[in-house]
Amino acid sequence: LSNAPPQIFHGREYELQGLVNTLLAEPARVALLGPGGMGKTALAVVGIHNQKVADRYPTRHFIPCDSVHTKDSLVATIASHLGLETSQATAKHVVHYLATSSPCLLILDNFETPWEPVDGRTKIEEFLLLVTGVTHIGLLITMRGAERPGKVQWTHPFLPPLRPLTPIAAHQTFIEVADDIHDHLEAEQLLKITDNIPLAVQLIATIAASEGCQATLERWKLESTAMLSAGYDKQSNLETSIMLSLSSPRMLSLPHVADLLSLMSLLSDGISDTDLAQSKLSVPEILKCKTTLIRTSLAYVDNAGHLKVLAPIREYI
Repeated sequence: LSNAPPQIFHGREYELQGLVNTLLAEPARVALLGPGGMGKTALAVVGIHNQKVADRYPTRHFIPCDSVHTKDSLVATIASHLGLETSQATAKHVVHYLATSSPCLLILDNFETPWEPVDGRTKIEEFLLLVTGVTHIGLLITMRGAERPGKVQWTHPFLPPLRPLTPIAAHQTFIEVADDIHDHLEAEQLLKITDNIPLAVQLIATIAASEGCQATLERWKLESTAMLSAGYDKQSNLETSIMLSLSSPRMLSLPHVADLLSLMSLLSDGISDTDLAQSKLSVPEILKCKTTLIRTSLAYVDNAGHLKVLAPIREYI
C-alpha cells in the first residue's frame, strides 16, 4: 500500500470512526459517497491506514479507477494491481485468484468513472457481485454522487454522503496551509467562498499563503472559481472537478436538469420541496431533475429541508 495518509486532515473524526467500524464488519462492503472535492479519497486513505483495519487486512490494494470505462478495463486494472497477467485476465481469473488468496481489502477509488455509463453499468455491477461473493475479501469504493451500485449487499449502517467541513475544521485547515494570517476577518471571507469544501479550502489557502488574504479576495472578484487550480486534474482543480459532475451520464440523460441547476445557483438559501413543486419554473419534470441533482451531489437537502447548491458550484454555474 503506497498511498500515504494526508498530513493535514481535520474535522472528519466522526466520519472516520464510521468508516473504520464498517470496514471491520463481516463482510466489509463499503461505499464512500459525496460531491467532488469533498475529501472522499483522503478519508478512504486515512481509514485504510487505521491500525485495526491494517490488522484485519494486512494486504490492501488501492486501485484508482479514473481511467477505467468498461468492465473489461476494470478487470484488467484490478488484475494488474494484484500482479496477474493483464493480457489474459478475465473476471473469472480475478475472482478465482481472490478466492484462493489470503484476506485482502480492495479499494476502488473514483468508481463513478466505470459505473456511470448506463450501457455498461449492469456488467460492472455483476462483476462487483462476483467479487463480493468471496467472503474474505473486503471492498471499499469511493464515488461522487449519492447512489451506491446495485446488486451488492452493502454493509449496514450505510455511510451517509460526505458533507462540507465544519467551520472550525475548515478554519484549522486554512491556517495550516496559509500559515501567517494577519486579518482573520479576511480569512473568514475566503472560507465563505469555499462553503467549507475541503478541495476549495486547500486551494484558496494555498493562494493566500503566497499572495495574502486581501490579494486573494481581490483575485476572486476578477477570476472566481478559475483561480482555484493547482493543476489540471480533479484533485487539484475545482473547475475540473465540477465539470466532471456536470458532464456525467446521469446529468446528460435528462436535458432539463442543467436548467434547474442554473436556476438553483441563483438561490443562495435554496428552496423547499413545497415551493419547488408549486413554482412556475419552466423546467419540465422538475422533481425528476431535482432527484438527479441530489444523486449526482450537485445539490443537497439541508437540515431545514431546502434544496441547495454549494457556493463554489453556484459561482461556477
